[in-house]
Amino acid sequence: MQDSFRNNNKSREIPAHSAKVHSVAWSCDGRRLASGSFDKTASVFVLDKDRLVKENNYRGHGDSVDQLCWHPTNPDLFVTASGDKTVRVWDVRTTKCIATVNTKGENINICWSPDGQTIAVGNKDDVVTFIDAKTHRSRAEEQFKFEVNEISWNNDNDMFFLTNGNGCINILSYPELKPIQSINAHPSNCICIKFDPTGKYFATGSADALVSLWNVEELTCVRCFSRLDWPVRTLSFSHDGKMLASASEDHFIDIAEVETGEKLWEVQCDSPTFTVAWHPKRPLLAYACDDKEGKYDSNREAGTVKLFGLPNDS
Repeated sequence: MQDSFRNNNKSREIPAHSAKVHSVAWSCDGRRLASGSFDKTASVFVLDKDRLVKENNYRGHGDSVDQLCWHPTNPDLFVTASGDKTVRVWDVRTTKCIATVNTKGENINICWSPDGQTIAVGNKDDVVTFIDAKTHRSRAEEQFKFEVNEISWNNDNDMFFLTNGNGCINILSYPELKPIQSINAHPSNCICIKFDPTGKYFATGSADALVSLWNVEELTCVRCFSRLDWPVRTLSFSHDGKMLASASEDHFIDIAEVETGEKLWEVQCDSPTFTVAWHPKRPLLAYACDDKEGKYDSNREAGTVKLFGLPNDS
């Protein structure tokens, strides 16, 4: 696998926003990349061979767009979570906001269920709201007594996972939302969670700078990845489930081989990384970093999206 990056380890920077980018995500067909930013907008790019071409900017939110995700099987729909207490659903065919859902608090986390029927959004007050993706109405609301970080369904859509501030992974049945299990995953704040596309594993990242890999069936920890020194902010599995990218305030993104834990590559960055996302079909990694402080004029490099895995001769 390392061989593929020997000739394909170039990164390219694409202007996207007027302020830092918090979230990047690919559509299910891999044709488009969306980014959400502190500048209150989302941008969508079309991937043309090895180039990302900006298609549109989506305005409407009154505060920072903290996270976004695409519909699991419809490549035209994506949803954004914002600090303005709303969730917005967008359609790239009309470039319009097709629904605005008012929620109770400042939204920081969002995910779409694998069956496409429900959108879950978490806010700063540790409330998770489940929104019907067809009617855009709230189906259920859960207030948690712990700090809720990232949220995700399992690939089978029958369990709902939350990572929390005490280092635990809380697992609820879905749609009943009854507690099934709480796993003490990390000694400190458990920040992010991702499921691998094959359904075999999920990974969590925590404030202790560790990434742990878990067996979905047995809910046991298979191995840990410990090359980062700072709290793990973001994770992504490659489309075949063989690689795991993790990033933090370290000035590199770690790309590990899932089955051995070995390092495949390090993507060098000039500043902390907020978000990483592997392309759903190719070994291309989209990512976005914090703005470099005071190293340039007029924030020229603020708000860029980056793409790693491009041919060295491109």
